[in-house]
Order: sequence, then C-alpha cells, then structure tokens
Amino acid sequence: MKFQYLEEIDSTNKYARENLKLIEDKTVIYTFKQTAGRGRLQRKWNYLGQGNLYMSFVLKPGKIMMETYSNLTQYLCVVLSQVFEEYGVEPKIKWPNDILIDNKKISGILAEGVVEQNKLEGIVLGVGVNLNATKEILEEINQPATSLNLEIGMPIDCEKFLTKLTDKFCLMYDKFIEEGFLLIKDNYIRRAGFLNKIVTVRVFDKELKGIAAGITDKGALRLIENNKEHVLLIGDIL
Repeated sequence: MKFQYLEEIDSTNKYARENLKLIEDKTVIYTFKQTAGRGRLQRKWNYLGQGNLYMSFVLKPGKIMMETYSNLTQYLCVVLSQVFEEYGVEPKIKWPNDILIDNKKISGILAEGVVEQNKLEGIVLGVGVNLNATKEILEEINQPATSLNLEIGMPIDCEKFLTKLTDKFCLMYDKFIEEGFLLIKDNYIRRAGFLNKIVTVRVFDKELKGIAAGITDKGALRLIENNKEHVLLIGDIL
C-alpha cells in the first residue's frame, strides 16, 4: 500500500473520488481531522476531534464491475473486526458493514464506485473509526456510539492502528478479489450479532421486519417475514 496523509479534509472519500485519476491503485488516503464525512444513505459521520481515524482505500482492480467488488465493504468489515480483537474487545457486525461493541457503533464503512463511459475507473472504500473520543462527545451523536480508548481504558496510537489495518487488508485482498465473499463467509458469520434475531431492515424507502435467518454465499441477508423469505443484497438493519 502507498499512503497519502492529509492534515485536514472535508472527506477522504470525496478527495479520493475527485483526484482518482492522479492516485495510484492500492493507495490509502488518511487524516485524523475530517470535517464533513458521511456514511451510508447520506448519513453524516460525526467529527469526534483529533485522534480518530478517517481513511479511504483507492482500489483499481479492473475496468469491468465484478460482483465481488460489491462485497469489499464486508471484507473490510471482517478485517477491521480482526484488528479490534487484537486490542482485546469483541466486535459484532451489523449487516452489511457496521461494527458494534456492546451494541454501540464504533466504525462505519462506505464504498463508492467511479464509472466513466461505462468503464470502472476505481473504487473508493472509506472507513471512519472511533479510536479516541470522550463520553461527552459521543453522547451528542444520535445513536449509541463508543470508541476504542473508552473500551480498553487507554489512549490509542492512530498510526499503529492504521498500520495494523492496512497490513491485514493487504494480506488477503488479491485472493478476495478472485474468490469473493465465500472466502470470508465463516469469519463474517462468526461475528454477526444479528443472526436468528428479529430485525427491521430498511431497503430504500421501504422497511421489512422479520427473522435474520442467514447470510448467502454472496453476502446477502436472508430475512424471513411472515413465512416469506426475502434475499436482500442491499439495505440496512435499523
């Protein structure tokens, strides 16, 4: 991986998209001060102060969009969970790619493809990680949230966390591009905190409620609603 550090930026994903042609494949854009980040479904990603990690992987695996690429967020979710576990915490995945600790969000992931003239120019895979935050700042967020320093009771070295994450991401990335979700399915399911529970899933402007019965070989959620099975490739568990 190559690295590009930004002292301050509104959004690493936005910067990566706008400068994609100038950025090499397998480059990490990162900052510890992101002022206007966003998550899935245009949600705002709150800035928690210095000492937290905001980064985007710039990936250029090919000019044709492959099915495997849509699972890159889930791949990163597993990798990130493994890094958290090295710090002695027990992360749980909320489908498709949020990470929770004790039912409180600690990380979110957003992937954006850039297509020009029907050709894939690249994928920007962004992630925000709460590493060092105060309880007071986290209480201002409109959903339960936590940070790694609060979970383990000591400050986190952001550079060291970044290195652990990128090293682990690179370890299986090429193989994942070839094999897809099946490569990580067992690891993903082992950390899935939503399976066999009643959940509500938002798909665009529609909500479905049922039992999260399983995950398919392609990373889709199997939802049983009134004895009817839905196989959801997109959506968010609320």
